[in-house]
Amino acid sequence: MKTKLVLAALLVSAASTASFADTSSMKIAFSNNYAGNSWRQAMLTSYGKVSEKAVADKVVAASDVFTTADKEVPTQAAQIQNLILQGYNAIVINAGSPDALNGAVKQACDAGIVVVSFDGLVTEPCAYRVVVDFAAMGRQEVEEMAKFQPKGGNLLEIRGLAGTSIDEAIHQGILDGVAAHPEFTIVNSVTGDWDQTTAQKAVATVLPSLPDVVGIVDQGGDGYGAAQAFAAAGKPRPTIIMGNRQDELKWWKEQKDLDGYTTWSASIAPGVSSLAFWVAQQVLDGRTDIPHDMLVPYLAFTQDDFEAELPNIAEGGVASHEYTLEESLAAIKANIK
Repeated sequence: MKTKLVLAALLVSAASTASFADTSSMKIAFSNNYAGNSWRQAMLTSYGKVSEKAVADKVVAASDVFTTADKEVPTQAAQIQNLILQGYNAIVINAGSPDALNGAVKQACDAGIVVVSFDGLVTEPCAYRVVVDFAAMGRQEVEEMAKFQPKGGNLLEIRGLAGTSIDEAIHQGILDGVAAHPEFTIVNSVTGDWDQTTAQKAVATVLPSLPDVVGIVDQGGDGYGAAQAFAAAGKPRPTIIMGNRQDELKWWKEQKDLDGYTTWSASIAPGVSSLAFWVAQQVLDGRTDIPHDMLVPYLAFTQDDFEAELPNIAEGGVASHEYTLEESLAAIKANIK
């Protein structure tokens, strides 16, 4: 299973767990800009499991979660400013914009607050970033598509939440992949918000005007919705890249059992939120060797191994893993040059 392989690699030569400072009286806040899809819900669940246990074990005094009521960047900036005033020692951020929050982030750093962004990153240099190479994931989607559709053809792109670093990076990776595979042409692009219901509506809207499509490149959480839209329109089933969601993998298995349908699935594991928590705790603990940019692998499944993972994913959930402190220390060490 891919999750176990990734963790096995991270656990090699794990860093020491020696404590440099006492963080038991320190408070960590989580500023999250969006919770409206299965990935974000799984992310919050993973964060809660790890951070609540850390509070119970008196590793930190508090780890409170704050999700904005809308997807607007000014709302999240105001939220971060409120967290500064409330006296938190660290703020973990899943950001709505890579640069529009930089002013608020700089204010937090200037107040002595540790800031760790993940998934939706911030570019302010004082912040830490837990980075997945989303551009590489986007390029790999096209590489995999070329295996399934060697003659090429028209592709439909489904994008994620507009304005986020994730959406821009995956989109650019897909464009780079298509540039390397000129047998493919992107004939339209719609916004799916990483949500199957939103994606289904968006795809259904453009389908009547589309030429024949051989494949769909996307960002996760949208594959099943796209499949439903094509089925409802009576259109031929394209090769749809998946995003590790339970509904997507279940549909994939049904299609594979039906006629051997082949595709590929990849996404960032929602449990990366727990790694961001431990990075914040370790910086508070006095670690000075943690790089401000930490690269972690995305989680991918192939035709040969996705079925083994499917029973492990809750209905409506996403393939994931929560990072322990030891695994987080190993991930940190793997990024130290």
